[in-house]
This record gives sequence, C-alpha cells and structure tokens, in this order.
Amino acid sequence: MKQQKFRKLLVWQKSMNLIEEIYKVTGYFPKEEVYGLTNQLRRAAVSIVLNIAEGCGAETDKEFKRFLNIALRSSYEVICGLEVGIRINYGKKTELLAVTEKCDEISAMLSGLKKRISS
Repeated sequence: MKQQKFRKLLVWQKSMNLIEEIYKVTGYFPKEEVYGLTNQLRRAAVSIVLNIAEGCGAETDKEFKRFLNIALRSSYEVICGLEVGIRINYGKKTELLAVTEKCDEISAMLSGLKKRISS
C-alpha cells in the first residue's frame, strides 16, 4: 500500500494522537453527554485529521489551504469543548488542561503550515 504524504506530516501524526486522548478524557464524561459534548469533541478531533488528509489530495495550494482552515477551526472547536468540560467539572481538570495544550500546539502547527503554503 502506497503511503500518502499526509502520514508524513507531524501535525497529522500529533492530531491522530489527540484523537486517542480525546476519546480517553471524554470517556469520563457523564453518560448523558454521550450524544452531546462527548460526541461533539470526538467528531471535531476526527475532523482535524480527516481535513488534513483530504487537503493533501487537493489539486491546488489554495484548495489545500481551505482544508487546513477547516482543520484549524475544528481544533478551535476541540479547545473550546475541553474548556467547557473544565468549567462544568467533567473529568480530571489536569488531564483536560494537558489535552487542551496539545490541541493548542496542533492549532499553531496548522497555522504555520498554512503560512508556508503559497496562495
């Protein structure tokens, strides 16, 4: 199987790790949140990697940047959702903060990658 170029991107690799951490921390959320905040955070985290991958298959740099923008917005959604979890005391605050920091790093990496791509 041919390895796609998105797998070589450090931001994609870190985003894949983020998914595992999001699933772990949201596993401690109340059961009534399974279709609420838990689901929203998980979908947003998965959206990051999917949009990076889809963008790598884009025909133009402009199109690639569009997918990176979507991934970046999804990372902001994850950060905000984690902050909601912290405010309403879902899970362990230290774990939620650690995952938030990792997502902040991913956001910065996505912004940097966008800047390096010509428009």
